[in-house]
Amino acid sequence: MTTLLKNVTNSIWHAFRALQQDCSGFVGKSKLKVLTANIATLLDLYGVERGLDHYRSTPTLNFDHYLYYLSQEVFCSMSNELPLSAVRNYESKIDEVCWLVCHKDFQLKDAYFTEEVTYQLFRIFCMMADLYNDELDDNLFTVKIHPSEALIVVKQLLNSLGLDYNNEEKYDYLKKWDDGLDFGEFLAILRFKDFDKLNDYVASICEAIRDIYQTLIMDVIKKGYLFRRGYVLPTFREYFFVLQPCELTYYKHHTDREVCGTIALDSKFTVKPFIPSSGKTERIPKFTLISGDRAYELGAHDHKTRLQWISALQLAITYSTGREGFQRDTVNRRKQQRELELRKRQEEERLRSIHLKQLEETNVQLEQEKLARLAAESQARQYEAVAREDSRRVAELEDVKLCLERMLEDEIQAKRDEEIVRALQARVLAEEWEKREELEQLQSEQKALLELERQKRIEFEHMQQENEKRFKEAEQKLRQLEEERKKLDRELNMARQKIQLSEDNKGIVEAKLQKFVLQAIAPTYRKAPDFMIRRTQSFVASDRPVIVAVPR
Repeated sequence: MTTLLKNVTNSIWHAFRALQQDCSGFVGKSKLKVLTANIATLLDLYGVERGLDHYRSTPTLNFDHYLYYLSQEVFCSMSNELPLSAVRNYESKIDEVCWLVCHKDFQLKDAYFTEEVTYQLFRIFCMMADLYNDELDDNLFTVKIHPSEALIVVKQLLNSLGLDYNNEEKYDYLKKWDDGLDFGEFLAILRFKDFDKLNDYVASICEAIRDIYQTLIMDVIKKGYLFRRGYVLPTFREYFFVLQPCELTYYKHHTDREVCGTIALDSKFTVKPFIPSSGKTERIPKFTLISGDRAYELGAHDHKTRLQWISALQLAITYSTGREGFQRDTVNRRKQQRELELRKRQEEERLRSIHLKQLEETNVQLEQEKLARLAAESQARQYEAVAREDSRRVAELEDVKLCLERMLEDEIQAKRDEEIVRALQARVLAEEWEKREELEQLQSEQKALLELERQKRIEFEHMQQENEKRFKEAEQKLRQLEEERKKLDRELNMARQKIQLSEDNKGIVEAKLQKFVLQAIAPTYRKAPDFMIRRTQSFVASDRPVIVAVPR
């Protein structure tokens, strides 16, 4: 499905419903031919309606079949790469054709809205509504707007009229209502009958709806007065600018319909604020719209307005290359958010239903167990009564048996006593043998433990002796090292004394040697240059050995 068909599906559905004779969801092909021919003519296509005669071989079609035919025979020739301005132009024409078919169903008896305003509300409704399939009949479809989307339009309308939305409590039911609104119900919630007595109220509400129409359908991101520097005369002139995702249009006044100029926007445009040189305060806050070598210098009334226009222009440039406008993209994102929330609620409801089902099953099991317990208790009471009766009879039989046994006990008493004594003796002997075996086992275990302890003790004593031996050797070695240290200290002191003595002797020898050298070389170098004499004196004064060169 092309983007254009997706955008006009809701308006086509309204025209399709207006052509129905009944509520069966089917329309005759003869009526659909006329609608198809009108839509195809707007797209510069001719004769495509004739294919309906051979489509599905039925005299009528439901909306799903008709929509499939449009996508395969009419809108398939439209490219998905159409620019946004062309898509918006086709949408306007197709919506107008569909409105001409279905507008009689929405003519208001009270002239609350003009026909133009009703058409604008129709286009707003079709953009923000969704197509639903009937759960009971697959041939029936309906277009409804979500209450949250309707509330957005109501809020914008109330704000445009200078009314406080928070005080309108009659719209609170829409916040909790999940069912959608059709176009008739949508028009009903926009009729503010409580304010009909105000002067020019109808004209005000129509003007407010026109502004909302420009914002949502014409995709006007921002509009207002700006200054523009001319090309011939480099002076700023004030114009009324209207910003859309694909173009920036300006007029002499906001009531004028004659366009003074249009700037086509694309992804190559950039917006940069004008920074005055040398820190001067600019009288008009300016910014520049740049595309390649072309630059448009614009100015705002204040700094805040300039920031708002820069942000709006950047947003328009971002959406200039898209196939859907800013407002439609915003509506789609809200739809996706609602779908995510709906799936989340459905999952929560599913989990809650599973939990409730498990609770019900548990309660049923508990009731069954309770009934089973009561039945078991009743049966136990019956068995108890029978057992008491049986016990009474058994007691009587026991008395008879005791009488008979007393007569036999005297005869077998001796044998029984003898057997008992033998059994006791055998048991005592068996217990003695078991205890004896246990004592022998305990004795062997104690011997093994004693032997193990003895071996450990011997090893410990051996280790203790070795440690004492090592300790004595370490003490002896420590004393030897102490004596050697003292000896080395004495030798070190003697060496230091010798070094001190040698240094003292060295000073005396060096003084004598210096004196001797000076006396020896004085006659030889008396006529030498001054620098050689200074060098010789420096060598003599230094601690280095002086090599005396004797001339031949």
